[in-house]
Amino acid sequence: MSPRIHLPSGLVTFVFTDIEGSTRLAQLLGPEYRPVLREHRRLLRHTIAATEGAELLTEGDSFFLAFDDATAALTACLTAQRALASHEWPTADAMPRVRMGLHTGWAEPRDGEYVSPEVHRAARVAAAAHGGQVLCSASTARHVQPLPPGASLIDLGLHRLRGFDDRERLYQLVAPGLERQFPRPRTADATAHNLPTPVTSFVGRHAERAELKRLVQAHRLVTVLGAGGAGKTRLAVELAVDLVESHPDGVWFVDVAAVTDPGLVAFEVAAVLGLRPEPGRPMVDTLVEYAAARRMLVLLDTCDAQPAASADVISRLLAGGVGVRVLATSRESFGLPGEVVWRIPSLSVDPPADGAESDAVALLLDRTAAARGGRAPDPAESADLRRVVRRLDGLPLAIELAAARLRVLSVGQLAERLDDVLGTLDAGREDPDPPPVEPGRPADRQDTVDLVAAAVGMAPPSPAVRGVQRSATERHLTMQATVTWSYRTLGPRAARLLRWLAVFAGPVDLAAVEWLLGDDPLDPLSVLVDKSMVLAEPHASGSTYRMLDPIRAYAARRLVEAGEEKSARNRHVAWSTHALERAHLGPDGRPVTLSLYALDPLAGELRAALRWCATGGSARAGLRLAGGLDQWWRERGLAREGRLWLFRLYGRIAETGERIPEAELAAAYHMHSLHAGADGEFGEELRYSQRAEAAARQAGDAGLLARVLAGRAAPLVDMGQFAEAERICREVIDWASGQEVLGDALFGVLSLAELLWRRDALQEAAELLGAARPVEAARPVERGRRSVDMLLGMVALARGDLVAAHEHLQVALRSRMSHGFHGRACDTLNAMAVRCAAGGDGLTAARLFGAAGATRAKMRCTPGIYGGYWAQRQEELRRELGDAAFDGAYGEGTELGLEEAAALALAVEHPDLAVGSARFGAGHARVAPRQPVTPDLRRHHTGHA
Repeated sequence: MSPRIHLPSGLVTFVFTDIEGSTRLAQLLGPEYRPVLREHRRLLRHTIAATEGAELLTEGDSFFLAFDDATAALTACLTAQRALASHEWPTADAMPRVRMGLHTGWAEPRDGEYVSPEVHRAARVAAAAHGGQVLCSASTARHVQPLPPGASLIDLGLHRLRGFDDRERLYQLVAPGLERQFPRPRTADATAHNLPTPVTSFVGRHAERAELKRLVQAHRLVTVLGAGGAGKTRLAVELAVDLVESHPDGVWFVDVAAVTDPGLVAFEVAAVLGLRPEPGRPMVDTLVEYAAARRMLVLLDTCDAQPAASADVISRLLAGGVGVRVLATSRESFGLPGEVVWRIPSLSVDPPADGAESDAVALLLDRTAAARGGRAPDPAESADLRRVVRRLDGLPLAIELAAARLRVLSVGQLAERLDDVLGTLDAGREDPDPPPVEPGRPADRQDTVDLVAAAVGMAPPSPAVRGVQRSATERHLTMQATVTWSYRTLGPRAARLLRWLAVFAGPVDLAAVEWLLGDDPLDPLSVLVDKSMVLAEPHASGSTYRMLDPIRAYAARRLVEAGEEKSARNRHVAWSTHALERAHLGPDGRPVTLSLYALDPLAGELRAALRWCATGGSARAGLRLAGGLDQWWRERGLAREGRLWLFRLYGRIAETGERIPEAELAAAYHMHSLHAGADGEFGEELRYSQRAEAAARQAGDAGLLARVLAGRAAPLVDMGQFAEAERICREVIDWASGQEVLGDALFGVLSLAELLWRRDALQEAAELLGAARPVEAARPVERGRRSVDMLLGMVALARGDLVAAHEHLQVALRSRMSHGFHGRACDTLNAMAVRCAAGGDGLTAARLFGAAGATRAKMRCTPGIYGGYWAQRQEELRRELGDAAFDGAYGEGTELGLEEAAALALAVEHPDLAVGSARFGAGHARVAPRQPVTPDLRRHHTGHA
């Protein structure tokens, strides 16, 4: 505002104006909106100049004006509305509909502005107006003397302005050239509704709220479907608040959970609308007649309490009047024509791209602060907050209950206790036991209000029935009560399926459910999906099914109570074993190259099966599962987890005395030795290697003994006894050759090649590896690792042959990444870094070293036999680049994920394509091709020099 403008003081009349629906108008007109807005401003400013008003603020399509005379202010508004109405706009749709509000009160300007509640009151008066309408307060009406010629003020009565406790009498300016008919003012009490007032803030769900609003505006019946505690009611009420102004005859909330008799659903709706029964006439007819001519929204909550009766009332209401819309919440759909079913998702647990907290974490933060007297959780608890909401599957009720536990627990303590979800969340809360009710009244239903009961000639509810009424609220006091509400409605087959599905840790497909039950589960599964107790998630390859964690915990309790846990979990172990076997086979049932990516989606199920084997099932079955996870654990940096599972299974064997065949014990001990070495426990590695050898000799299986003996060198290498390790490898190769199980000794062959590389016996190493290539290629479990190519690449690097090194290492890296061997891929990244350094690309080499080091650190893997070599090459590179350049590039590499680092390495140019390549350079002869070497592995025995 210009400082030269005179601002009135004392008794000031304030005017606010803006364009109603300006956003829609801008979207409609597009580029043509700007000239319309400019013309609107010109007309208003011309009016202001003619009446000597002061323009304080113009922002977007709104004006804020001050007048020292109420009559002048009202005259300005009248003149402006007439000017807008008579102006020739580009089209009829382009005419801006401007609403105006006036209020007169005492105010003094300070520093070019007014700080007074009278300004806010004027703004609220304007907000109550409709486009083309001029409203003023009683104060302005008193001070307008005289009125403009031909004008009058119509008393619209008392209204409560938003943000003000008192009621304001509003007047509408009526004059020739102005519209006269408008809906009731948009004030806080303008439109009737009975929506419950929430006692807590509404957090998140912006996208869901917008999506649901679009559906309700486009369809007459929308059902919000979801499990108990998913937040259906809260979201529906929050949305209904937004829709109050678009339904002039009201938005009405009806809690069907308060109804115990199907015949009383219509009475409950009628009672909310203020209707009373008419003699000799069905209540639903009275209800339909009342609603027929009205534009209103009925929010029917918890319709699963009386699904059939609710569906009947809804269909009658929708058929009786086109202005009626129904928004329903339920755990199952109605199946009515025109019904749009919208499943409410759990709160998002993943943070958005803008770096804000996820909705689930935001809710937990808000409720935790309330539970702790306004103190927000410490920022150090952020990781544990995310653990909690993930464990609770983003279920709002579970999060609310978890926040209450945080009065006495830290977030970390709560996260550790959530293995028992129901016990932790419901601690200190007693599940209400429903009291006995009259025959014919289900215990999970409640009676409606006394007025409705009296209206149909029933006696007031008894104390027992009142207890049922209380359970309408108490069903959300505990997770147990919430899920029980739905469980009681299940038939025997659906209830049994729900219990048995609790053994699965995550989503499963229909074939898995069939395997579990040994029967066609489609009918009971459909019931569980319809009742929102199981979530169906469609995919191109077929639907999968999962339960939210709190529901799974409830079903697991019921499984134990029904005496079915042992049968169900043993069946799940059998399924897990079958799934593990299938991961090693192709569609034709023949073995394929093992991809650890095939095990990633099975990890949760296999852990659940292992947990049962270690606590209540067969340890022998658990050892078989552990064997299937051997490479996955090590290549994912989870060797410690593998060791812990094995220890638990050994404890189960000692507890039950279960007999385990020596061959299976040998395989387990051998696996344990490899895991201990990967985890840096070298003494444990040697101990279990010796146990594995003893058990394998007892078993009498030559192939198994070859595999175990081939692993004997690993602990020796880890302890620095390289000469002894080489001697052992040669002995194993010689023995396995004599037993015709040389393929089972492949690990020993590769270990020997590493040891030969280490002491620069490169020719022998190359010959050994050349002979090992067909052996590796014939073994599906090993060939995806491409260990032969990796070692040939290392030999080529030692020889200074960049072409061979590049080709072998690229093959190894591509295969290892394609088949999920992440730990081994780190070694190949380091080798590619050495190749880049040798080829003159030091910065790329430093980045690859950084990426490999960061990934290996995350996976807590030991560097193995190559550790000293990598460290030496990094030091050489640091001297070559300088500390600053090396550290900068290395730091960039640590920010790369494994996939990004592998892509960087695979993009390295072939040495033959580099500038100055000897192979294609002018005047240079081509390098003679390397002759293939096909030696016999049996030559590399103990006495070979």
